[in-house]
Parts: sequence; structure tokens; C-alpha cells
Amino acid sequence: MTLAVLSGCDDGSSEALPAQSPASPLHGQQPRQHPAQQQVEPKLKLRAVNHRQSPGVVAAGWADAPYNYGPTVMVEGDRKRMWWCSQYGAAKPAGDDILYGEARTLDGPFRDASGTQGPKAVFSGSRRGFDAKHTCDPSVIKVDGVYYLYYTGARNDDHNFGNAIGVATSRDGITWRRANGGKPIVTPSHGRKRDNAYGVGQPSAVYLDGWFYLMFTDTTAEAAGWNGAGQFLLRSRDPRFNSGVEALAPTGFKPVPNTAAPRESSLVDAFSADLMWVDVLDAFAIAHQTKAGTTLTFWDRHFTVNPFPPVSIRGPWREGPGLVRTAHGHAPLSEDDPCGTVPLDVIRATQNSEAPTDMRHFGMDLEGARGCQDPQRALRILDGYTFPSPERTMDLVTNGKLIRVDRRSVAEVLARHVLEERPADLPELPVAARLRAGAPILQSPDNKAGMLLEDKRLWLVPDQRLVSKLAQLNGSKSRTVSDNAWSAHPHGGSLG
Repeated sequence: MTLAVLSGCDDGSSEALPAQSPASPLHGQQPRQHPAQQQVEPKLKLRAVNHRQSPGVVAAGWADAPYNYGPTVMVEGDRKRMWWCSQYGAAKPAGDDILYGEARTLDGPFRDASGTQGPKAVFSGSRRGFDAKHTCDPSVIKVDGVYYLYYTGARNDDHNFGNAIGVATSRDGITWRRANGGKPIVTPSHGRKRDNAYGVGQPSAVYLDGWFYLMFTDTTAEAAGWNGAGQFLLRSRDPRFNSGVEALAPTGFKPVPNTAAPRESSLVDAFSADLMWVDVLDAFAIAHQTKAGTTLTFWDRHFTVNPFPPVSIRGPWREGPGLVRTAHGHAPLSEDDPCGTVPLDVIRATQNSEAPTDMRHFGMDLEGARGCQDPQRALRILDGYTFPSPERTMDLVTNGKLIRVDRRSVAEVLARHVLEERPADLPELPVAARLRAGAPILQSPDNKAGMLLEDKRLWLVPDQRLVSKLAQLNGSKSRTVSDNAWSAHPHGGSLG
């Protein structure tokens, strides 16, 4: 599907690197952008509506933190979690630290996990190695229960192309352990010498269809601009990028021996950008700073087509936009209109006295998308939603399958979101099973639970706390069966 957007934008390049990494411009050469292989005729117009911003600063460090910028923002359940670059005098060694805070809303304030104290420094220099002094520019995703922190590390203040990208892992997003033996996973390519000695850093990670995508700045890249600006892209099924690495080239992704392969194509002429996958648009979005504010440039799944024009979230900025994303680095869905509306939110620094600081929330919505016209994409987008079926019952989408549920109260218990109307333009979706009133509930000796649906398959209920409520609401009888009896029923999937 091809799209167009009714919104002003500016495609000018970003104006500055982080305060501690000043660019030294060269004149002449312009960046070689990754070419769009196909011109698309816009057929669908999107409307930019519901422009919003926080009433004040949403996050800042303690009094001794001279700056706060470069956030990565994750929506996880009811929590809004954010990691960003700052510097705490109490954190050792002295240098850039990565702070963590969380809040109930994007308007903050972002505080520690208890909600009673200020942000906490959760990742600092290693005292040795490539990131001995500075850790900055975080990008956090969560895959299969593991948090991955991609970050810029530096040994000392003398950059001299010394910035490199590292990765750390965590089970809670707060306590981190360096991965890859503490060694960088991406280093400067040294494809072209420039006065801008920043090197490589400012990573942004996304997980999609089994691939880890990593976008970053490399001022030494062959295809970087005259001032070192440019965004380059690698992908691998290995989160540490030690094997199976592919690099984006003018003709698309191609296998490369390692992450130091030449950087041949820049996606956007910018520094400190953020990457996100937008399921509703079936496209990637890159957020970068322009004179218009935070501009989002869109690419198709293969990075060969710009499916619609850029849009801009206006307002003051000073370095490093952080898109509000899900655990995989995807755009959050609209609770009321998941198929037709795309919420676009960003947190970014807004002041620059001596360094970027005073982070605030800005956002807007794009209306008019038709993300659920394709059946397979509709099942992905609507996962966890329930809405009226054509039969005066409820349809529940769970784990990529549609279950028709007789009783609304039962569907609401199993769903994360409830829509009062069936999404517009939703095609007829295959019904995987029907949950009739009175469907029996079976429990195994090892405390597993499932419902026998009309298809005679056992559909698991992962949350044991729901069993008694489902029995009551659905008029179902619950009984414990032997391991053999439990195993004798074919499994149909998961309810919730």
C-alpha cells in the first residue's frame, strides 16, 4: 500500500553532534543517501492531528547532572520506562552515565522504580576497555525476556575516532551485564578520513521477524556527509552481531564478513537518530532533528522505497530524539483505533546552555491508515484485542489467531484491549475456534490450565488467576485430569 501525509516537514540535515562530540565540518562532499528504487504514487492520505506536548520537563538528573539527553523510551504494560545519557558526580568512574527512570505517563516525572526518588544511574564506564570512561546514547529493546542495551562507549575524552558501540544484557532493565566479553560490536569503518573525529555510536535497535536491526552514526563511513552525518544499518539474527551480519547497500541488504564492512548507503543525513517499526503502516520510521523539529522519514520493509513523505513533530529540540516504542522497538498501537491511527510520540532535550538538557514530551497522531486490510497483518496488529463479531458475539485475537467468544464478559477478561466497534475495513478473518458458554476447563497435575473449545482442542490459559473467574463468567466446570488425559487433547494455542 502506498501512502501520503498531510503535514509540514523539513528534510534539512541535523545541526549538531552531542555537546561532548563537536563536529568539525568539511566543505564539498555531500552524503550518498540510500536510493529509493521505486517512485510510488500516493493513494492514501493521512492526517496529522492531536498535536501534544508535556506542560514541563519530564525527566532530569540530580543537581550535579549537567545534562540529560538521548533517551530511549519503552512502553511496557502500564509503565513508561526511559534510559538516557547524563552524568552523576557520585557514579564512578567520572564520565557519561546511563540513567533510568519510569513513570505512569509520558508527561512524567520519570523517577526510580519506587517512584519516590530521582532517576538512578544504572550503567557507567567499565574503568577499562573501549568504554572505560563514557557510556551514552542508549537504545533498549526486550526479546524473549532479555533486555538488550546498545550504547556508545569511549575510553577517554580524546575521541580520535575512539567511540564504538557495545551491548549489555539484563533481566530487569536495571541491573546490566556487559556482553560480547566487554568488547565493542561495531567500530569505526575508516572508509574516509574527516576532521570529525567522533567515530561510530548513537545506536538504535529494532527487533523484527527474527532480525536485530542496528542503525548508527559513523563519521568515518564512505557514504557519510561532508560533516560526518549519516545513518547506517546492519542486521543479524544474533543480538551481538558476531555472525550472519548483513549491511544495507544501494541494492539492498547483503551479507558482510563482519560489522566493520564498508558503509555504502546512508538512510538519512543526520546525527543521533532513532529507528522504529510501524506495524500499522508496514514501514520503518527514522526520527531525526531538523529545523522543523523531529522529522520522521519512512522506509518500506526492505529499505528500497519511501512509502510516503516525511512528517514532523514540531517544537524546540536540542539533540537526540527518543521515539516512544514497544519492547521490540515497534510503534505502540492506538487503544481506540489500532488499525487506522498511528500515535507518534517522542521525548527529547529542549535546552542547550552548555549541553543538551530539559527533556520534554512531544507527539501527534496520524489518522487515516488502513492497517488491517491485509488479513495476516490484521491478526498481528489486533493481537490482544476483542471486538464485536458479525454474529452478535465477540471476536478475540490471541497469538495470531481469531477466537469467536459467545460471552462478552469472557472475551473482556481474556483481552488486553476492548473495542466497542469492529475495526473499519477489516476483512473476513478465519475463525480458529469457538469458545461456547459452558466450555469445560481442564487442569493438569502440574498446575497448567486450558479450555476445551468447540474444535475439541485444548487452548491454554497461561494466567492461573483467571481460571476461577472464567469458570464463573462462562458457566464452565473446572476439573483436574491426569497427565495422560491432559496430553491426549491436541493443543490449539493460547488464550491470552
